[in-house]
Order: sequence, then structure tokens, then C-alpha cells
Amino acid sequence: MRADLGDLHAFLAVARAGGFRDGARAAGSSASGLSEAVRRLEARLGVRLLHRTTRSVVPTEAGARLIERLGPALGEVEAALDVVNGFRDRPAGTLRLNVPVSAARLVLPRIVPPFLAAFPEIRLEVTVEDSFVDLLAAGCDAGIRYDERLEGDMIAVPIGPRVQRFATAAAPDYLRRRGRPAHPRELLDHACLRGRFSSGAMIVWEYERDGEVVRVEPAGPLLVSVGAGTDLAVEAAVAGTGIITLFEDWLRPYLDSGALEPVLEDWWPAFSGPFLYYPGRRLVPAPLRAFIEFVRGLGG
Repeated sequence: MRADLGDLHAFLAVARAGGFRDGARAAGSSASGLSEAVRRLEARLGVRLLHRTTRSVVPTEAGARLIERLGPALGEVEAALDVVNGFRDRPAGTLRLNVPVSAARLVLPRIVPPFLAAFPEIRLEVTVEDSFVDLLAAGCDAGIRYDERLEGDMIAVPIGPRVQRFATAAAPDYLRRRGRPAHPRELLDHACLRGRFSSGAMIVWEYERDGEVVRVEPAGPLLVSVGAGTDLAVEAAVAGTGIITLFEDWLRPYLDSGALEPVLEDWWPAFSGPFLYYPGRRLVPAPLRAFIEFVRGLGG
């Protein structure tokens, strides 16, 4: 039973996006074209692959099983076709990255523009989400994550700053009204702006000084989703709503301008920077190979 590769790609794009319109945007096609491709595929296979409603499109059980096998398989096909890229003067094709919001904001801005200028025939697609994903199943070539979230079979390349810190800060007005905590445990008596992962887990605020590690889970008037809601928490902190803990690089412009002031600065914990990671069990596509060498050339 044969199926057109284009129809398979169309089905995967719709299933990943959760709809024909969003799938069309991701695939650079039209919603009607994707709809017709999925209909052809379902007719050829003799089974319904997607449940369609006016509000959503979700895979059937058969569709879900196909997605599990299709993502990695199409990735291997693309890798095989990419072999001919080695015969080109300049690498070409699409590079798909999956990165957290922090990397999209703090790491990629200084890398992406010069990379695309150096390799004009490469098209970069960046999916920004903070949940850990199966790169192959998601149709991505590589991702950016921190070492504690890397799987053992992944190849990791340092990218961005090699040492980062979490900073705690508050607006001058807040500190005038509520006072300045002198020890991390005093945060339990303050209004703190918290973050929660998509898994539902709350972020624990961790501090370290002279070998002493203190972890606190303070309360506060605002709870946001990590990534998507972080800018709201920052603006609330600037407005004097409460104390925030976040990447120092993210808060640095506000600290430099005086909109926020450091809190417990001698307790701020340092940690190793992020990594570009990709599966080691497949050929490295030419666009990813070019990106890896470019990142290495920057020296972190």
C-alpha cells in the first residue's frame, strides 16, 4: 500500500498543529490543500486518521499510531535526501529547532541573524515551548535545553553563555513599602510572583551562599505559566506588585535602569548554560551541521 510523501507530510503538519489553518501556516501551504491531501491519504489507507470538529482536529487512534512511526520515518527520509547537500557549494534546506522561551529571548537573538546572513539558502523554523519533547516525533532537527533535561543518547553542544544566574529583584517602591529581605527564608513574609511549569509543577526558589543551600516556596498574588506568562510577571514586578526571581540576563535591563533593584544578590545561584542537542543515532542534516559549526565558531 503506497502513500504519497506529500500527503504524509500534510497529515503530520495538520496533526501537530491541531488544525488545518495552523498546519497550513507551518507547512507554507493552504488549508484547502492540506485538507485534500489528508482526504486522499485516508481514502488510500481506508481508515479515518483525524477527528474533525468546528473547533479542533485531533488524531484518531489509528492516526496517533501513524504519527508515532511517521515522524521518525520522515526524518530519516529527509536525512537520506540531505546527503546530496554535501555536493552543493552552500548548504540549503530547512532547520527546525525546539527551544524554551528563555533561549528564544536570551540566546538566539545574537546567533540567528548572523547565521541566516551567512547561510541565505537555509530556512530556520523555531518552535518555542518549555515542555520537553521527543525531537524526532515533533519533526525537529535539534533543540536547546539545560543539562539536567538532556537525555543520555543525545549529542550536546554548548550554546550561549556558559554560566548563568537566577536573580531576585523588586521595584524600589515595593521595597520601601515592605522592606528588603535579608535572608531567603524572609521571602515567606513577602508578596512573591511565582511561575508554574506546563506539567503543573511549581518553581522552587533556590539560593546558595558559602555552601549553604536554601529552597523556599513563597506565596504571592500572581502565578504565571513559565515562558508565556513571564513578561507579565516582570511587568508586575516593575509596577511594585511583588518580588520576582528570573534569569539575571532577562532582568538585567530593568536592574541597569533602576526599575528593579537586586534582592539577596549574594545568594543568587549560578548554573551551567544551555546546550544545543540532537539525536546521535541519525545522519546530521546539512543545515544543522552548518548551525553546529557556526555556534562552535562563536565560542559560546
